[in-house]
Amino acid sequence: MALLPILVAGVAGWIFGAIWYSVFAKPWMVASGVEVTADGKPANQKNPVPYIISITSAIIVAATMQYAFAMLEITTVMKGLTSGLGIGLCFAAPWLATNYGFAGRPFKLTLIDGGYATFGSAVIGAVLMFF
Repeated sequence: MALLPILVAGVAGWIFGAIWYSVFAKPWMVASGVEVTADGKPANQKNPVPYIISITSAIIVAATMQYAFAMLEITTVMKGLTSGLGIGLCFAAPWLATNYGFAGRPFKLTLIDGGYATFGSAVIGAVLMFF
C-alpha cells in the first residue's frame, strides 16, 4: 500500500469534517449535548485529544478503503467517490444510527454525524483514486 495517497486522503477527509462541522456547528452542539462556554464554543475546543483521534481515524479509514479498493479493483476517481459514498451510507451511518437509537440521542445528531461519515468517506474514496 502506498502511504502518500492514504495520508492525503485521510487529511482530505479530516478537512472535509472541519468544514462539515463548521457548517453544522450550532445544531450539532445542541443535538450532541456538548458542554459550551459562555461565548457558545465547545468547552473542550482547546483539548488536542479529539483532534488527534479524528485525524488518526480518518487515516485509518483511508488505509482500509485503499486496501478494499485494491481488492475490488476500483481504479477511477468516480468509482472511488461512489464506493466511498456507499461505504459511508451503508456501513458507517447505519452503525451510528443503531448506537444513537439505543442511546436515545436526537435524530438530528444521527443525520449530522451520519452525513459526515457518508460524504467524508466519498471524499476519501475520490482522493485515494486520484493517485
